[in-house]
Amino acid sequence: MLVALSIRDIVLIDRLDLEFATGMSVLTGETGAGKSILLDSLSLALGARGDADLVRHGEAQGQVTAVFDVAADHPVRTFLRENDVDDDGDIILRRIQTSDGRTRAFVNDQPVSAGLLRQAGALLVEIHGQHDDRALVDPESHRALIDVFGGLTAEAEAVSQAFATYRAADKAVTDHEKRIEAARNEADFLRAAVDELSALKPETGEEEQLAARRTDMMAVEKIAGDLNEAFETLNGTASPIPELASLLRRLERKADQVPNLLGSPVRTLAEALDLLEETRGGLETALRETEYDPRELEAVEERLFALRAASRKYSVPVDELAVLCARMSGDLADLDAGEDKLAALVSAAGKARAEYDKKAASLSEKRRKSAKALEKAVETELPDLKLERAKFIVELESNPESRSRSGIDQLEFHVQTNPGTKPGPMMKVASGGELSRFLLALKVSLADKGSAPTLVFDEIDTGVGGAVAEAIGLRLARLAGSVQVLTVTHAPQVAARAAGHFLIAKEATKKDRVATRVQRIDEDHRSEEIARMLAGSVITEEARAAARRLLTAAE
Repeated sequence: MLVALSIRDIVLIDRLDLEFATGMSVLTGETGAGKSILLDSLSLALGARGDADLVRHGEAQGQVTAVFDVAADHPVRTFLRENDVDDDGDIILRRIQTSDGRTRAFVNDQPVSAGLLRQAGALLVEIHGQHDDRALVDPESHRALIDVFGGLTAEAEAVSQAFATYRAADKAVTDHEKRIEAARNEADFLRAAVDELSALKPETGEEEQLAARRTDMMAVEKIAGDLNEAFETLNGTASPIPELASLLRRLERKADQVPNLLGSPVRTLAEALDLLEETRGGLETALRETEYDPRELEAVEERLFALRAASRKYSVPVDELAVLCARMSGDLADLDAGEDKLAALVSAAGKARAEYDKKAASLSEKRRKSAKALEKAVETELPDLKLERAKFIVELESNPESRSRSGIDQLEFHVQTNPGTKPGPMMKVASGGELSRFLLALKVSLADKGSAPTLVFDEIDTGVGGAVAEAIGLRLARLAGSVQVLTVTHAPQVAARAAGHFLIAKEATKKDRVATRVQRIDEDHRSEEIARMLAGSVITEEARAAARRLLTAAE
């Protein structure tokens, strides 16, 4: 329910903070006091279209914040979580309207689009008036109300799921037929391609491996000659190592005779021989490690070039050749065994359609019973609302061939306002006052079924007399036993039924400006306000007595 409404700098409202309770609350005041501004502000917070004219004159921006206390399993919480919006604690809708026409929307202090704010607002509040019956505009909502009224929500969901299954099965048939036809048209090409690719046996990642191996072998090929020449120089018949070794031995024998003369050259020569031997060993190792078979390089290149040629031919990367081969093989398999598979798919689609038809027909029959029950419930309320000659009709047409997610029914609320006149859609046939009373009768009949937790009624008692106003007040009070009801009214009979009463008035402020003020009034002030509503500008003792009688009767 709506627990708080905060308004800043909207039209005549400079600063306003209101708190609401459960049950029925009324908002009263003289014409022009600002009741419509209050509702426009609430609508703005709920996602209605913004307007720069809503900003109070001289201010850069206006702001409205609405706070709601809803149950943990309320649909708005699921909706917010699905849209990655935090739903912990109260649900807080906030809208900022700037004087240049731009708006910003927030839910629980997270920036959101105006569309998301509007969807969340619709789950929290319904605003109904003579010119704003949004809940009755779309016949889809009528079908949902019939389902809720008859306890058919679970069956409607089962029909929706059966429809999804049927559509998926039907699409599988269509897709398979297309594949068979396409495969049949290119069967020769497919067989040749599958034979070629099957013989080639491409593997994922193979191109990269072959290219790397080819690069390594080509690099080895370039340095192999130099390695062989260097190794032959140190290890072949012309190697200087044996001659140097012989020279070293001769010098070593004579070094003892003249150590000071030959000691250093002998050591240096010995070290040089060691390094030459180490170099020869390193070259030998390098030659062993770089050995390769030229035939392997040729085979690698042939394989790599074959893969790349196939890639160009079939216009796919080399790594996707294996996938292409599998897909083409599947297409051929579909062609070869397609009729059997198609027959199985057609059978499955037929079973899914039959299951849907069965569930949809059952739901349709139950909807008819629910529609009749709702017609009776609404018509029971109409006489006291001065609509005793009117009829409420649930127009329901079923077509088993018109399958949809919501069933086979087209459903819309119709009314007949007078005997002998042609029934028609409620929104088109009923006048403003009649429409409001039909709406109230419908809402009372539905009670808390299929309703937002907060209902706002904007002057639905306009143009009705005392007895009808009393009936409207009684039904609003009954409705408030199930949901929160906020009512803007000029009827004292309606105001007397409220659990909470807010008085709206204009008062002068500094700088010769006017501001709308709203205050919750106690019983004594309520009696005086209801007396004003009865008598007008001059409140008589008779009006005060009548007001007290209304309050006593309401209690």
